[in-house]
Amino acid sequence: MKISARNRLKGKVVDVVKGATTAHIRIDIGNGVIVTASITNEAVDELRLKVGSDAYAVIKASDVMVGVD
Repeated sequence: MKISARNRLKGKVVDVVKGATTAHIRIDIGNGVIVTASITNEAVDELRLKVGSDAYAVIKASDVMVGVD
């Protein structure tokens, strides 16, 4: 599958926590960096996501915020 989003971060699923309708998926993209996504339980099932699965965190946003200390 090809997608238009340029921000694709490949990693491994390290945690899947399903709630009533939504799941939180944690993906380790390397060097201890974890990206967390909130998706539907249905999407988790369709993508067959489980701990250890390879997956991409795909970021598509019209706004990006930047902050500093």
